[in-house]
Amino acid sequence: MFLWRVKVPFILFVHKLIYIRNILLSVFTTAFGSYELQRLPAVHNESLRAWDAADEMLLQHMESAEEDLSGASILLINDQFGALSVSLHKHAPHSWSDSWLAHQATRNNLQLNQLKDTVGYLPSTEQPQGIYDWVLLKVPKSLALLEHQLICLKPYISTNTRIVAAAMTKHIHTSTLAVFEKILGTTTTSLARKKARLIFTSYEKTAPQSSPYPTSFYEKDWDIHLTNHANVFAREKLDIGARFMLQQLKQLPSARHILDLGCGNGVLGIIAQRLQPTAHVTFVDESYMAIASAKESYQREFAAQQADFIVGNALTNIQAQDIDLILCNPPFHQQHSMGDHIAWEMFKQSRKHLIPGGQIWLVGNRHLNYHLKLKRLFGQYRQIAANRKFVVLAASKSG
Repeated sequence: MFLWRVKVPFILFVHKLIYIRNILLSVFTTAFGSYELQRLPAVHNESLRAWDAADEMLLQHMESAEEDLSGASILLINDQFGALSVSLHKHAPHSWSDSWLAHQATRNNLQLNQLKDTVGYLPSTEQPQGIYDWVLLKVPKSLALLEHQLICLKPYISTNTRIVAAAMTKHIHTSTLAVFEKILGTTTTSLARKKARLIFTSYEKTAPQSSPYPTSFYEKDWDIHLTNHANVFAREKLDIGARFMLQQLKQLPSARHILDLGCGNGVLGIIAQRLQPTAHVTFVDESYMAIASAKESYQREFAAQQADFIVGNALTNIQAQDIDLILCNPPFHQQHSMGDHIAWEMFKQSRKHLIPGGQIWLVGNRHLNYHLKLKRLFGQYRQIAANRKFVVLAASKSG
């Protein structure tokens, strides 16, 4: 049974927004200090802040317990741009996240504020160490990821661990609270403030559980087994955009180096490798779980062949300048925020890394108008295929 009324203390947060070279910095003043915060990827004329009201509520709650933080071990889960890590940096928290961008944003924001980096960075594919006194969790968009994280958390908490989660109220559903209660124990929530709410869970030590993730499924049309970790989109079947893109891959130009950008479980790169067995394939994604999924799926398909698997923001961690074909099914959301800024970054970096004459092939919803971006960047584009919902486009880099 969920109890909804738990009051939390209120403190005044002061926010000042400034633009430096058209990049929005949020000056975030809390009881723990005043910090400039920036989102990643950095976007010109950004309108979104690097924190939300749920971050505020968590820090308000932590202010009331500040006397208990001295020497405490703190685990932060899904701290998207480092608002929590930066504010609590004096306590050397650990940041556990599936997002390379989230970790990089934390590093950047600590450096921006000239703070010593005391944060321990834990990819989602690795496990924490020891027993934590505090667990502060931002509720992720994916219920599967939340389930996986809570199950994996159990060995690293005790009945004395204080567990506080936070999210905007519209993202907290009955199913969200049910996951907390089923896996950890009695769950209550705070009153809403500024459209955000806290979730409090009292850990009731129960038997260890095994996460149901990663999962695997067989795609009959392409005779392929794919592995999907908890945070990979469309976990039990191919998403319809990727399926439409796969139908066009027999038209691909021959290539020596193919890059699957924003690879997810790697299906585009794997089928491209099957069609062009002598090509070298690189898989890139900012999700640690996506890269793990792509690697497992690829190795199942090609036990004796080598590919590269790189976690990072678009092509920022790619040194190679010999890429002659990029395949991309770009995301149009970053956690709960929707937009085309990640796709735009992918397209810009693709143009930079392609060899002269190299091509990018992408699939997207028709209404996103990716053709306008390709024309602006490459000077031209061509439509490979289209249906009522999706379009497959290609553009070549001029010499």
